[in-house]
Parts: sequence; C-alpha cells; structure tokens
Amino acid sequence: MDLSPLWISLKIAAVSTLITFVLGILAAWGVTFLRRAKHVVDGILSIPLVLPPTVVGFLLLIAFGQNSPVGRFLNAIGFPLVFTWQGAVVAAVVVSFPVMYRGTRGAIEQVDENLIYAARTLGMKEKTILRRVILPSAWPGITAAAVLSFARALGEFGATLMIAGNLPGKTRTMSIAVYTAMQGGNRDLAFKWVAVIVAFSLTILILMNYMTDLGNKKRRRD
Repeated sequence: MDLSPLWISLKIAAVSTLITFVLGILAAWGVTFLRRAKHVVDGILSIPLVLPPTVVGFLLLIAFGQNSPVGRFLNAIGFPLVFTWQGAVVAAVVVSFPVMYRGTRGAIEQVDENLIYAARTLGMKEKTILRRVILPSAWPGITAAAVLSFARALGEFGATLMIAGNLPGKTRTMSIAVYTAMQGGNRDLAFKWVAVIVAFSLTILILMNYMTDLGNKKRRRD
C-alpha cells in the first residue's frame, strides 16, 4: 500500500492550517470590531463554507490558471499552482479558512469586553490588546477552530482535484486516493484509506472536544 497520499495530505493540511491560522485570527479580529458593512464582509469571508467544492475549484482555476494574469505571472517566476501540491494548499486554505475564521470570531466575541476597555484605558495599542488580552482569553476556542480547520483541509477533495489534479506521489491526497481506488474497482484499497481517514477524523474530533471543555473550564474559573 503506497502511503504517499497520507504524507501528501498531512503536508497540505499542515501548511494550509498555518496559513489559515494567521489569516483567520486577523480576519476575525478585524470583523469583530467593524461598525459598517460587518454582515457583508462576514458573508464574503464565509462564502467558501457554503459553495460546492467544485465551484471553489472552478473559481481557483479561473484565478490561477495558465490563461489568467496571475497564472501567467506565477509561471513566469517559476511558481505554477495548477497541478502542483502548492495548488492543493491554496485550495485547502480557501475551503478551510471560513472554519478558522468563524470559530475564532466566536471565541473573540466571548472575551469580556471590560478587559478590552480596561486595556484601552491603560493606553494599550490595539495590536498589544490583541496579543496580551484577546488571544490569551480566546485561546481554547481558537485552538479548537484550528483543529477543525486542519480536519477540513485534510478531507478536502473537490477543489483540490480540480486545481491540483490527481498525480500519484505529488497531488494525490487520501480523499482522492479513495476516489481513484473506487474508479479502478479496488474496493479493498478504498476501504483501507477510508479507515485511515475515519481514524484521523475521530482523533481530531476528540481533540476538538477536549479543547472546548478546556475553554469552558477556564471561563468558569475566570
């Protein structure tokens, strides 16, 4: 059994989670304190959550394909995205970002506003408040969001298949490996990959529940 889909999936999920972790926190922090067009901005940031993965993949091909200005620029500098694992990372970032963003926003909104007002009264800058007040208070919720974001990236299929393809040893993830095995009539191999995915997913959910319980206990102590 070729284990390359496992390592490719883990690599893509890990890199995409690092990216969505930073972007999700910054986006959630910014949207939380918006006064105008808050719902519009939130909808735009969350829309990949409700779009079919094939639609996301199609839009990514339009944006980064070889015939697009961005695609031609990336090809010119030797960093193409189509049919590469980097393209799979982009797809994973797009589909998992709303999970990280919405989970982080919910955690930030539960932070006691009195702490934020007190920090402002003491003359702290907004970036300092984010680092020293908001993030420590919302950390369990943010961590749970990151875990779910990793799980979403790990199981991504449709958008990845469209922009990164199904190249053995390069872009074939576990989800695509299941699809390929079934297409080839190899149900035993498909069952093996399904078992691996289910095991990973269950572990991730248990970890997320642990983080949620940890956050609830911390809030009760506070």
